[in-house]
Amino acid sequence: MTGNESNQVSETPAAPVRGAALVARLAVIGVLLAVIGGLFLYASGWLTPHALTPAAMVNTFERLDGAHPGFRRNHAKGVCVTGYFESNGQGQALSKAQVFRPGRVPIVGRFALAGGQPYAADTPHTVRSLAILFKQPDGEEWRTGMINIPVFLVNTPQDFHEFLVVSSPDPHTGKVDSAAMGSFLARHPETAAALKVIGSHPFSSGFADSPYYGLNAFRFVNANGESTPVRWWIKPDQSFEAGDSATTDKNYLFDALITQIHSQPLHWHLILTVGQPGDPTAEAATSWPEDRKQIDVGTITIDTIESEDTSPTRDINFDPLVLPAGISPSDDPLLSARSATYSQSFTRREGEPKSPSAVSTEEVGK
Repeated sequence: MTGNESNQVSETPAAPVRGAALVARLAVIGVLLAVIGGLFLYASGWLTPHALTPAAMVNTFERLDGAHPGFRRNHAKGVCVTGYFESNGQGQALSKAQVFRPGRVPIVGRFALAGGQPYAADTPHTVRSLAILFKQPDGEEWRTGMINIPVFLVNTPQDFHEFLVVSSPDPHTGKVDSAAMGSFLARHPETAAALKVIGSHPFSSGFADSPYYGLNAFRFVNANGESTPVRWWIKPDQSFEAGDSATTDKNYLFDALITQIHSQPLHWHLILTVGQPGDPTAEAATSWPEDRKQIDVGTITIDTIESEDTSPTRDINFDPLVLPAGISPSDDPLLSARSATYSQSFTRREGEPKSPSAVSTEEVGK
């Protein structure tokens, strides 16, 4: 109903609805209410208690990592950054998104460690992440979450949930159940292969000299309507250093990042990997062949850093399906699962009191 229609008064009274017509109308309304109610219950997981819903996934994170109100259920420990992306125009052949036009767009982002414990100590081999929100001139946004491993461990949400459980240490022994893990790997050769790929890429010394990978495939659409499968990663300008040094500093990775950004801006090149026919777009655990074309489309610069205690970026949901025109999801089932789970985590933490970040405002201001 339009605004004009809502203010109009009917000049002819509606005929009363009687008999079979009334019964039919009530039946239709009843069916609609049942469908809507059923969808709501299904989405909540109430009618399928053993199904993997977004709520069930978040519940598992909370069970394994503990309850930490106000924090993300995964990648809980983090720090916020800002900067810009300088496009060189090379991405326009693949995508019509404004972000790939020559020029600069602002970005906000967040470095973090994998896991749901916001006060965990930094360790050399904890998976690191970088989430970025690109702000286009037309108001559209591109949000992406990347991690410092070149492939994901599984291909489906169900497999991720199972891997999350079997790879978590027993709270009493502190050890992973090797028999359960062996059984999982035997049933999932793609995970065993992914672990070998990850093991062949040593972790760097910190956040600044890490590459970060988007992992999932997307479809880029150019101005001519041509669609191309694409993955992306960012390559650091900062020189690589091995990351095996031991330290007793609980926040040593974040402290090093703070010092580096205070010293000078950090830079990464945004690299697009162009898929070919037959390359899997629904299998995040499978690498594309190494000879696939790689296009450097511009430089990401990060020049400011701020504690989550004061940054509005703390409250951003880096949903991977927030995409501008010119970038579309692929058939990867992990994308919709990530989006729904992030939303569930966001809703919970936004309704909770905020606790101080492990990386304080005083620490960032050093």
